[in-house]
Amino acid sequence: MASTLSPLLLLQLLFFTLSLTQTSADPDQTVKTYIIRVDSSSKPSVFQSHYHWYTAEFSDPTTILHVYDTVFHGFSAVLTQSQAASTLQHPSVLAAFEDRPRHLHTTRSPQFIGLRNQRGLWSESDYGSDVIIGVFDTGIWPERRSFSDRNLGPVPKRWRGTCQTGAYFSLRNCNRKIIGARFFSKGHEAAGSGFGGGINETIEFKSPRDADGHGTHTASTAAGRYAYRASMEGYAAGIAKGVAPKARLAVYKVCWKNAGCFDSDILAAFDAAVNDGVDVISISIGGSDGISSPYYLDPIAIGAYGAVSRGIFVSSSAGNDGPNGMSVTNLAPWLTTVGAGTIDRNFPADVILSNGRNLSGVSLYAGKPLFDKMYPLIYPGKSGVLAASLCLENSLNPKSIRGKIVICDRGSSPRVAKGLVVKKAGGIGMILANGASTGEGLVGDAHLIPACAVGSTEGDQIKAYLASSPTVRATIKFRGTVVGTKPAPVVASFSGRGPNGLNPEILKPDLIAPGVNILAAWTETVGPTGLDSDSRKTEFNILSGTSMACPHVSGAAALLKSAHPDWSPAAIRSAMMTTASLVDNSLNQMIDESSKKRANPYDYGAGNLNLDLAMDPGLVYDLTNNDYVSFLCAIEYGPKTIQVITRSRVNCPMTKPLPENLNYPSIVASFPKESKVSSQMFFRIVTNVGEAKAVYEVRVEPPKGVKVKVKPEKLVFSETVRRLGYYVNVTVDRNNLKLDDSGARFGSLYWVDGKHEVRSPIVVTQMDPL
Repeated sequence: MASTLSPLLLLQLLFFTLSLTQTSADPDQTVKTYIIRVDSSSKPSVFQSHYHWYTAEFSDPTTILHVYDTVFHGFSAVLTQSQAASTLQHPSVLAAFEDRPRHLHTTRSPQFIGLRNQRGLWSESDYGSDVIIGVFDTGIWPERRSFSDRNLGPVPKRWRGTCQTGAYFSLRNCNRKIIGARFFSKGHEAAGSGFGGGINETIEFKSPRDADGHGTHTASTAAGRYAYRASMEGYAAGIAKGVAPKARLAVYKVCWKNAGCFDSDILAAFDAAVNDGVDVISISIGGSDGISSPYYLDPIAIGAYGAVSRGIFVSSSAGNDGPNGMSVTNLAPWLTTVGAGTIDRNFPADVILSNGRNLSGVSLYAGKPLFDKMYPLIYPGKSGVLAASLCLENSLNPKSIRGKIVICDRGSSPRVAKGLVVKKAGGIGMILANGASTGEGLVGDAHLIPACAVGSTEGDQIKAYLASSPTVRATIKFRGTVVGTKPAPVVASFSGRGPNGLNPEILKPDLIAPGVNILAAWTETVGPTGLDSDSRKTEFNILSGTSMACPHVSGAAALLKSAHPDWSPAAIRSAMMTTASLVDNSLNQMIDESSKKRANPYDYGAGNLNLDLAMDPGLVYDLTNNDYVSFLCAIEYGPKTIQVITRSRVNCPMTKPLPENLNYPSIVASFPKESKVSSQMFFRIVTNVGEAKAVYEVRVEPPKGVKVKVKPEKLVFSETVRRLGYYVNVTVDRNNLKLDDSGARFGSLYWVDGKHEVRSPIVVTQMDPL
């Protein structure tokens, strides 16, 4: 086993070395926020509280931002580098890491995931009544109809939270729907103190009120009430509702407009939410640097462990850095990690060229149309200047742009901001063209000028036609809302993809849910584009991202928790994963939006959320805190490093466990490239949550070129036998194993009893240990 703290000390040493070499002037006086993990059991009895201990031995009271005592033991404080280095020498300090900003992973969808009025899971769970969902985001706009408490019962007696008041947010803004609201800004303000101040109260509210819109959108997606005659400027018209319309909301504002979400504040929110009594936590936040921190340096992973260990389900977004491989984020096995797919609703628009050709795209433009009038077409990127091709600020020459439709390449700046640049330069409209990196993946935007997004193939065709005939003219036609589009779901091109960059033995994402063009409630302070110049006001907005997929699963967890109060977070996740769908509404295998090829478990995990089946999964793969500790031992974390995550001291067994034997609802067989090993054995335990007397038989769809054997092949459950284990042997012919473009082969393992099909994905790959 590796030495107890070697990876932790190595990272700390690297961090302090980089800090010292990169800081100018007097580095010793440069202050930063640090999160300090302390062994709480070491507190001398002479101190009345941990706070008194921390202020006496570690830090001045004025520098401490948060004290953590529930999901994490320790504090965050503003320290100089020498103070931080000195703190690290204290024998009770287990870890210290710098506070970092994280970023948001930015009404038909409930029906699309299998929910129906007056029957099924909505009926069985009473629409999630009395389940409490904690939403970590940018706050909430409480006046929206989605947050009405009409006909809701009293606040659940177990609720221990509060309604924190502040700027434009009073006690009256909480009700029987929004039962609690808090904001966490100390980390954000400390980070901004060296850059002209913390919260900019000209654009932000120092309260739970939402100045950004993202938090209002995610909260209403998870648990919004029925809102009739909902739409975004006429698009997606109908009845808006969340996945769990009767669930209660607890709002934790940890993200601030144009500033991100700081780790120290997120960790404080986890502490508060667990103490307040939430049942589900929804966190559409993650890193944006393409690198996943080890679990003991990741406050989302640490906070989520503290919540899950107390029976709280935590749903997180998979990130928006797809379709690149290994782009999935939020990788801890106790988190449920959600990717994004489309639904069967689209907002088509057509680019019509002067040669009569129509090229399909999407748009949410709701202003004055072009009335089929043709305009000259121009591509500024023809000049070879990158900024001009991307239509960045001040890159376009008004003399050449005025009165024309402009082709802008996607990337480097917000899609809607490019349209504003074109508008300022005098352009009539915009064609937003994907490049090779974004492929054919499209999302609708509420543009300020007539604009249409097209895939890379269509974009290249338009550019080629313009190059061959400089007098080309074009127009854009907007076709409104189309329902029943096929195929759907399709894996969104932006959705974070596997394999898991920390522990490939654990398949991530876990599953996908609707995350493209989702209608939900919106703030009053900004227009649908979020641009400062957008003065439009709308009660609802349409957004895309794994941020939108995550609250679908949070709401689904609330429904399942209401229907099955005794299920653990792992059992709820298992029910969703083993019943997830692999086919689209054309009854074909799901495809990947970016490539138009067949998708695989690296894209969608176990499949697309299907709540029609998740209420009654038959069998579940359950996990306890001991299972997670065993997994951490298996990946060679030492006892003190594990204590950073779990809060309690542990002893790893003499015989090291295998990480692939974590009782997960998926199986990943990873064979090192240079090894001669050609066989792996896995062990799983299933718990019967269906009828007591049941017999399940195994069915295997092995990956191509792989042999899969399961023992036993039959599981017999009874009143007294509710849990049974089985072994899976995966064997490859190393000389003839041909991996596909993703670097893997995929199959499935089913347990079937005539009523249920309990499916687990199988992944076989060749990969050296990370």
